Amino acid sequence: MIKALLYSLFLIISSFIPTNSSESYTLNAYDFRFKDINGNELKFKDFKGKVILLVNVASKCGFTGQYKGLQAVWDEYKDKDFVLVGVPSNDFYQEYNDEEDVKNFCELTFGVNFPMTSITSVRGKDAHEFYKWAKLTYGNKTVPKWNFHKILINREGKIVDTFSSITKPDSLKVTSKIDGLL
Repeated sequence: MIKALLYSLFLIISSFIPTNSSESYTLNAYDFRFKDINGNELKFKDFKGKVILLVNVASKCGFTGQYKGLQAVWDEYKDKDFVLVGVPSNDFYQEYNDEEDVKNFCELTFGVNFPMTSITSVRGKDAHEFYKWAKLTYGNKTVPKWNFHKILINREGKIVDTFSSITKPDSLKVTSKIDGLL
């Protein structure tokens, strides 16, 4: 009896572990939704067929100046089947506690007008379901180690690359990957 229960538990757990086989995952990035910075639903299915750059951001971080580069990338690609989404997070204790403060800071300081989510956890047990899925499906490279970690998603809703906080969003390393996907 115990052996059968353990085997059943193994089968359930193993169904969530990524493999290197040709088995495809049923979920993709377009299956997730966030609350936007205004409290409305932000459905990634509305971005189906577009390339997405998802970036966890923070208003009080040493990398906050990257908002300027993010806005430049948004301005360059927004009319080319591309979406940039900022995900404010206080996981590293460098974000305001209120969405209105985040929104005002971003708009007034950097002229940000790309889509932003509400303040969202991006790591650990409280992480948003997208980030849990990304880690489970694509591994630890998708887990933000700090603010301004970037995840690039192709037109099929699959993660194709990640970029660390030190990689500027408007760098050739990032924009050449975006160009290749468009």
